[in-house]
Amino acid sequence: MPINIIIFMKKSIKTRKTTGKTSKRRRKMGYSDAIRAFLLVGVIVALSALISCAVIMVHSNANKDDTALANEEKTETEKKPSVEQTSPIIVTVEPQPNARTEDSQAQTKPIQQPAAEKKPQPQPAARTSGAKTEPQPKPAAPVVTTVAATITPKQPKEIIGTLVFVIDDAGNNLRDLDAFLKVPGPLTIAVLPGLPHSAESARRIREAGKEVILHQPMEAIGAQDPGPGAIYTGMSSAEIREILARNIAEVGPVVGINNHQGSKVTMDMDAMQTILAFCREKKLFFLDSRTTADTVVPAVAKQMGIKIAERNIFIDNEQNKDTMLRYITGGLARAKANGSAVLIGHTWSPDLAPLLSEQFPIFMEQGYAIKTASELIK
Repeated sequence: MPINIIIFMKKSIKTRKTTGKTSKRRRKMGYSDAIRAFLLVGVIVALSALISCAVIMVHSNANKDDTALANEEKTETEKKPSVEQTSPIIVTVEPQPNARTEDSQAQTKPIQQPAAEKKPQPQPAARTSGAKTEPQPKPAAPVVTTVAATITPKQPKEIIGTLVFVIDDAGNNLRDLDAFLKVPGPLTIAVLPGLPHSAESARRIREAGKEVILHQPMEAIGAQDPGPGAIYTGMSSAEIREILARNIAEVGPVVGINNHQGSKVTMDMDAMQTILAFCREKKLFFLDSRTTADTVVPAVAKQMGIKIAERNIFIDNEQNKDTMLRYITGGLARAKANGSAVLIGHTWSPDLAPLLSEQFPIFMEQGYAIKTASELIK
């Protein structure tokens, strides 16, 4: 075999061996690279998972802290008592009987009175209707009682107008009346006759220092029922006088009379002449509620030389606080322009007594004098 061929074959064998080794080396390197890549990916995934867990834990702990803080603040707020900061005011307190009634509950906030600093005396039990009182043992702590308070704000020297507040329809129940007895200022309260609580209502009104008048039922235009003890057109003078005398005996003593309904009677000249003559004889004033624009009361009173009062404003045709305050504001303007205004409300308006209690000191500070109906007529 020629030498050249042998050399070529040797080189070819050597080349194949070298190529085989290189191929094996490359395969080994390929496996190593794949393993490294897999490990690197695993490390990256593990690190990502750890970082995510750490972020979640931090966020969760922050939320827990916020929630705990909010709950703690809420708990502290619930535990802290609500204390109303008010400026001290001077009040004149007049004790009232805390009589228990069938359907009445106190509608005013109690006034807390501290125990006396020197030699505290035993507090007597509150008076109740039909029950004997016995002294209670010496209290170890301040006693809280519910009393009628008369707030006397500083009255300006210059009076810009006089206000008279008349509250009609007392006698239906004692619960509604009770709130008006605690209004801190003069009120004229008109009591209906012939009702279950007429006499007791009148007694309590006088006891509370308010003014009592007879709220005389009178016939109205239409089929409305004015209630017991009513005066009707067509009655004789003697019948009218008898009814007035009987009603006054029930709720008296009274200082005056105003009409309940009565749009028809107050248009009747004869009936009103009898009623005003009775008032003059008994030294009672008459307040015309003006339930009709066609009332003849002012004309008859002028003819007889009798001084009367007339209603200017009905406060509670709509029984919500804002509307009633708007009507009262109209009364203030009238009083400022004409010297006085008579405003009529009713015991069955639940928001009226609190509104008057709130506004009376303000009216007085503004320069308005608050008087009873009898004081105005004098």
